[in-house]
Amino acid sequence: MQSLDHRVIEQAISWLANGRTVWLCTVLSTFGSSPREPGSLMVATSDGDHVGSLSGGCVEEDFLERLAAGGYELPAMIVSYGAPADGMENARIRLPCGGVLDVLVERLPANPGNQAHLEQVHRALSGERELLRLVALTDGQAWLESAEPTGPKVLREEGAEIVGIRIGPVAKLILAGYSTVAEACASFAISLGYQVVLCDPRDEVTRGLTLPQGVEFIPQLPSLYIASPGACTPSTAVVAVTHDPRIDDLAMMVAVKTSASYIGVMGSRRTSQARAERLRRTGGLSDTEIERIHMPIGLDLGSKTPAEIALAIMADIVRVRRGRDPHSRLSE
Repeated sequence: MQSLDHRVIEQAISWLANGRTVWLCTVLSTFGSSPREPGSLMVATSDGDHVGSLSGGCVEEDFLERLAAGGYELPAMIVSYGAPADGMENARIRLPCGGVLDVLVERLPANPGNQAHLEQVHRALSGERELLRLVALTDGQAWLESAEPTGPKVLREEGAEIVGIRIGPVAKLILAGYSTVAEACASFAISLGYQVVLCDPRDEVTRGLTLPQGVEFIPQLPSLYIASPGACTPSTAVVAVTHDPRIDDLAMMVAVKTSASYIGVMGSRRTSQARAERLRRTGGLSDTEIERIHMPIGLDLGSKTPAEIALAIMADIVRVRRGRDPHSRLSE
C-alpha cells in the first residue's frame, strides 16, 4: 500500500529532476477541527501544480494563490492559518470550529542536494524503521536521524530553530484471524489510514466473507505471515481477537520476536493470566516477551459490542503509536 506521502515525495523528486523548484509543505500542528493530521505533506510548484493536501481545500487554494504571486521565498518558514489576531495569521482564512493549522513551508530549488535528501526520505517511507527528519528554520537545511519506534509525529519546541518530523513506513495492522471484532477493527483502521492485512486459514469461518474495502485477506495461518520477512516493522500492530488459542497463541509467540510496536490479544483478565502461563510453558516466552503483549487488549472503555471493543483496541494502538501514557489527558 503506497501512502499519499509516498506520492507527494515521488512527485517532488520528479519535479526536481526536471529542474523545477518545489515547495514542500508539512502540517506541524492542528488545534480544533482539521481533516489532516500533523506530518501530512503537500508539494507544489509556482505555477499551481500540486500533490497532497493540508486541509479541506481553502488553505490549499490560498497557499497556491500566494505562491503564484511570489510568496514564500524563504528557505523555510512556518505559516499559521486561523491563528489569533496577534499571531502570524492568514486573515482571509478561518478554519472550522475556530481551528488553527501550522504549516512548515520549505522552498527546495532543483539541485543535487535536495534531490538526494528527498530520495532518502522516499527510502525511509518504504523502509522498515522510523527516522526523524530535522529542518532548520534559519537556513532550510534538512537531514535525517534515527528515531524511537513510537512517539509524536512532530517534535517542535517553542522558540526552537529546528523542527523534527517523524517519517517511516505506513502504519500497518495485522489481524490474526477473523471475528466480528476483527472486522470492526479493520473498518476503523482503514479510516485511520492504516494498511490492513487479515490472515485466517479457516475456510469454514471465512467462506463468503466480505471485508471492508482496502483490507488485504490472506488465507494463511497468521503466525506464518507475521514471521515472514518484511511483514512487521516498528509501524506495525498485531492484533488477535478470535478467542481461538490455536490462532491467538501462535500469533503472539511469533509477534513478540518481531519489531511490531503493538501486540495485543483479546480476553478477560482471567483468560489473559491463563494465556500468559501457556505462553511461558508451551511457547517458551520470557517474562520480558510476555510483557510486550497487551492483554487484555485495548483501553478500558467498558466496551461491550464488537464495535465498542474495536474502538478501544484502535484507540490503544493510536495511543502507543503516538507515545502517550494511557492516563494522559487530552490537553497534555
